[in-house]
Amino acid sequence: MSNEITNVLLPVVNSSTKVLIVGSMPGKQSLEKQQYYGNPRNHFWPIIGEVLETDIPDEYDKRIALLESNSIGLWDTIETCEREGSLDAAIRNEKPNDFQTLFEKYPNIQLVLFNGAKAFEVFKKHLGLELLEGRAYKKMPSTSPIPGKNIKSFAEKLEDWRIIQSYLT
Repeated sequence: MSNEITNVLLPVVNSSTKVLIVGSMPGKQSLEKQQYYGNPRNHFWPIIGEVLETDIPDEYDKRIALLESNSIGLWDTIETCEREGSLDAAIRNEKPNDFQTLFEKYPNIQLVLFNGAKAFEVFKKHLGLELLEGRAYKKMPSTSPIPGKNIKSFAEKLEDWRIIQSYLT
């Protein structure tokens, strides 16, 4: 039995995107809902609300509109992989998304934030950090609700994620 998963979430990016937040591979709930950060326990949307100093809408399309209106985009490093369950640690045989073309099409992206170690490691391994030349980038603490090593509190994560604010002024 194959555990191959295809990422069905298209990039959320447009010509005004300055900050691109890059995850690894959506979890099972996100893939089923076809929504970025679809697990209600994930800290992503609460962190974005704090960073943008606004309430996060309940409707997914309004959440995406909020990101776009603040020049924030979303995508994942992985196009397909094998994984049992939703844990990043279970990801095997990953194939990356085409960031070369994305960066050529959207040259205004100034900052790439990797949501967790797996997103950063996969990008570095398959695409190379040279692809980020001319852009700032940072490996961020994961917003995942899944316990793991080096887990930070919500407040600590939020402090790190506030880097977004300096790119939105």
